[in-house]
Amino acid sequence: MKLMRLSVLLFVCCLLIVPEARPAGATDLVFPTPLESYGDDGVASIADKLVGRAKMAPFNIIATLIFLAAIVHTFMAPVFVRLAHRYEEEHRARVRDRAIHDGDSTREPVSFRATMFHFLGEVEAIFGIWLLPLFAAILFYYDWNHVAHLVQNVHYIEPIFVVVIMALASTKPVIRFSETITQWAAGLVGGSVAAWWFVILTLLPLLGSFITEPAAMTIAALLLSGRVYSLEPSNRLKYATLGALFVAVSVGGTLTHFAAPPVLMVAARWELTTPAMMMHVGWKAVVAIMVTNGLLYLCFRKELAALQVKAVRLASRQSGMLKEPIPGWIILVHLLFLAWTVFTLHVTPLVVGGFLFFLAFSKATEHHQYQLSLRGPVLVGFFLAGLVTHGAFQGWWIQPVLSGLGQTPLFLGSTLLTAFNDNAAITYLASLVPAFDASSGSDPRALAMQYAVLTGAVTGGGLTVIANAPNPAGQSVLNKHFEGGIHPLGLLAGAIIPTVIVALFYQFAPSF
Repeated sequence: MKLMRLSVLLFVCCLLIVPEARPAGATDLVFPTPLESYGDDGVASIADKLVGRAKMAPFNIIATLIFLAAIVHTFMAPVFVRLAHRYEEEHRARVRDRAIHDGDSTREPVSFRATMFHFLGEVEAIFGIWLLPLFAAILFYYDWNHVAHLVQNVHYIEPIFVVVIMALASTKPVIRFSETITQWAAGLVGGSVAAWWFVILTLLPLLGSFITEPAAMTIAALLLSGRVYSLEPSNRLKYATLGALFVAVSVGGTLTHFAAPPVLMVAARWELTTPAMMMHVGWKAVVAIMVTNGLLYLCFRKELAALQVKAVRLASRQSGMLKEPIPGWIILVHLLFLAWTVFTLHVTPLVVGGFLFFLAFSKATEHHQYQLSLRGPVLVGFFLAGLVTHGAFQGWWIQPVLSGLGQTPLFLGSTLLTAFNDNAAITYLASLVPAFDASSGSDPRALAMQYAVLTGAVTGGGLTVIANAPNPAGQSVLNKHFEGGIHPLGLLAGAIIPTVIVALFYQFAPSF
């Protein structure tokens, strides 16, 4: 009771101390510092630009250091998970000893330390956690109005969209529909575990060009979880499959101009169309995905054959999702909800409104549904919201780095930068560089630079979990199959070969 009264008192004190946030439109506040306000277009040296921008807006350094700390934390997440497990075991041992000595086993207090380390080890929570130091730094360096202005002006359309699309894509009717199609395709090549593995890694990422990448990632991860990972393959196959999936989803959405976030961010400004994407980018992604999966199949064909033997023994588990029929009209309604969400992507109230109607529909048809769990989608949305908020402060160094590179270095630089920032942010910032603007598509050099940064961004989309918006969705589904969680270095190792193959196609294959 005393703790509750103290908490209320502290809350009231905060309300009295913190100044009221004024609406953004009521002031001339502009924050973060706009890129065009630096006025350094005539500065040739990248280093001089960065030094000048840091002097003009010193908070850039603070925000970037906090962002770097969040990235380091991401790589340390498995360490926190292991510590959480150790503290949890020690806590349980103390509870057992207390029960033996005192004879009281009716109450088991929660281990606060273990819970905190579990939270720190949640990859999806990390960038949100590091918003606290960022907001504290803004409060200390500026004031509360800057914090309010920031969160009011950062666009959270993509995080909200991913939450809704993940929830819709993980429903029983959509999974059943996707599994039926995949089963049909896998049946054409034998219907074995290897066939399922190959079709999931090939077909579903390409469908991401039409149903959006987050939906494709969610469905592919759920099917891989049930058809491959549940058979307990080796860590080498687990990480190779994960890396191939992340890279394939990143490039598989480039057949159209509206499904992949890094393409969507620049489609209007660079006048990208679906036919142009297919001729210059999409077909190369298709071939690269098939070559990658073919090579991986040759490397793991013996293990996939062994998994087939295990699958035969566990056939009832593998076919469990196909036992109860679902009426076709229910599946159709779910697909219409998916289509509505994609169609209204940039109108957030309509996305949320459609989702509310879906929740009512799923309640009315709950005998044909899985129990709806929003934990995974909300965590992924939290991750992306944190990422785009941190990303708002990274343009000051990303823009000059990109604009100072030639075509091939730009491709490699875009690929590398994507590993440390969302690839949609990379293409968006590139679209702000005047050198990348083509006047009605007539400037060959500008078009070449656009191609380099766009293909580089999607090529690097599988190197880390933060490189591509749908990656946290895949990690959320598959994380349970990795002891201690998915390790960032394991993902990096699994994604290297697919990334190199995609890069070779984008650099050397001709465009039509």
